[in-house]
Amino acid sequence: MKKYDLFTIIKPNLDTDEADKVVARVEEIVKNLGGSVQNCEKMGRKKLSYEIAGFLDGFMVNQVISISGDKVAELKRQIKLTDSIIRSMFTTKECA
Repeated sequence: MKKYDLFTIIKPNLDTDEADKVVARVEEIVKNLGGSVQNCEKMGRKKLSYEIAGFLDGFMVNQVISISGDKVAELKRQIKLTDSIIRSMFTTKECA
């Protein structure tokens, strides 16, 4: 399994508990695909540099996940289907 960084921005019109539920949902998706979440850093609500989907701020979350390479496309698809996530970035984590 490879390690990846998954950075997501969650809609700011949710309260903190609802944002935590979105993070838990992403973790559940990863586990259902046979992966695991190594680390989850919730950075809180931050101002965006530019407007995304009509929002000027959002809840930012960075997760380090391990998942099989053939499951990455399905993970990205399921994240896009999650309405509460307005942007996500998925990158390969370099292991030293």
